[in-house]
Amino acid sequence: MSRSRKPDWLKTAPPSGERFTDIKRSLRERDLHTVCEEANCPNMGECWSGESGPGTATFMLMGDRCSRGCNFCDVETGGMEALDKEEPANVADAVADIGLDYVVLTSVDRDDLPDQGAGHFAETIREIKRRDSDILVECLIPDFRGEPDLVRKIIDAEPDVLAHNIETVDRLQWPVRDRRAGYEQSLSVLRQASRESDIFTKTSLMLGVGEYAHEVYQTLSDLRQVSTDIVTFGQYLQPSRSHLEVSEYVHPDVFDTWQRVAEEEFDFQYCASGPMVRSSYRAGELFVESQLA
Repeated sequence: MSRSRKPDWLKTAPPSGERFTDIKRSLRERDLHTVCEEANCPNMGECWSGESGPGTATFMLMGDRCSRGCNFCDVETGGMEALDKEEPANVADAVADIGLDYVVLTSVDRDDLPDQGAGHFAETIREIKRRDSDILVECLIPDFRGEPDLVRKIIDAEPDVLAHNIETVDRLQWPVRDRRAGYEQSLSVLRQASRESDIFTKTSLMLGVGEYAHEVYQTLSDLRQVSTDIVTFGQYLQPSRSHLEVSEYVHPDVFDTWQRVAEEEFDFQYCASGPMVRSSYRAGELFVESQLA
């Protein structure tokens, strides 16, 4: 079923428009990467254009090659390069040039570095805030192997939202994720952020990788036990034949049900849920809307 015809609800228009072009130009001039491009996100045009709310772009720090090899992810693995010391300033300059009011920072895993890149990540947050303290910064961080001192570096940089994706239910952590990741390890990151700060915490799950409904329900319960504020659900799409196969194309009605369960039964601050939703999908718009509410 992995390469079977996708249902109509998974079709999107190709990215276009003046703002999309301007953002791409600014990124190329500074040799910056976005997870939007590297992971072939289907919502890139909508998020970059800001047509339905505040524009959002997700910058990917520390290069475009990851030290891990998750079976769902389209980012290249191995061949790690030295960190670009100018990247934090270049990202901050790009944010100002593009005129973003909400920016998402994420990164590849850098298990090869002594601090796994936590310091570099934190410096980028600070550079953006130095230029304009009103810009909202969401950081979607690796697990840093669950090491509290490294997670604390991110907390101390004071982002507005700290996100870490648990990706799937406990039973499916492998084969979905790299063996160095793990369910309890991810929960520990979210728990620490909630206990040690007032920063909003956020996570994301993919559906369609073989999970059962009761497992998703348990995952929501576990996430609330560690005081996670925000959760998103999206459909897993196989990037290539060498990646994990799609087990099921989940109907939009099921995503609507999980949104109601998350918000009404488990009292998440908000839940974005739909086949095309990704962890940073319309992140700025959703965050602002939740605060206004």
